[in-house]
Amino acid sequence: MVGVAEAFRVPIGLRLNQVARTVGRAFDDALDEAGGSLPTWLILLNLKIRKPANQRELAEAVGVREATLTHHLNALDARGLITRTRDAANRRIHVVELTEAGEAAFTRLQQAAVAFDARLRAGLSEPDLDRLGDLLGRLAANAGGADANDAPPWAGLAEPGRPVQGSPGRLGAQWPASRLAGVVGGPGVSGRSGRPRG
Repeated sequence: MVGVAEAFRVPIGLRLNQVARTVGRAFDDALDEAGGSLPTWLILLNLKIRKPANQRELAEAVGVREATLTHHLNALDARGLITRTRDAANRRIHVVELTEAGEAAFTRLQQAAVAFDARLRAGLSEPDLDRLGDLLGRLAANAGGADANDAPPWAGLAEPGRPVQGSPGRLGAQWPASRLAGVVGGPGVSGRSGRPRG
């Protein structure tokens, strides 16, 4: 009798989904232990590396709708991690900035992200990582995903129920490794799509 493993190769999409869930949960746990969550990390990260001029630009940078961002900003404001002030030239615009506590939270989450990325890379050579990036990009293209050049690697990850835009493989032209080096410890950001926890 032929075994199931011999008769049936697990579809690559199913296997990829299983791995993404495993990695995503582990990353969520790492951020949780550092006192944060994926949405918190993405917001703080974008405030550090992009310094968006207002909430609309921040929502675009994080890859979420403004209503979703407002929900997360309310929580961060209540925790004293950010301030929101009205722009003197246009009172309809809120300028978002990190507080001292927000800077400290960013550092903790950065350390957690760097350590998690190192954990994921264990046993993988640079050629392995290059090949993995190529394969992930090809899978995203085969699935009809957008070009990674048009979106940061975390686009859509903090938006519940919203498809991720861009390829999970390489960073695009707008997101060169130099912009993230020293911020997240490597050329990519670990994470997943799914339900934000805070």
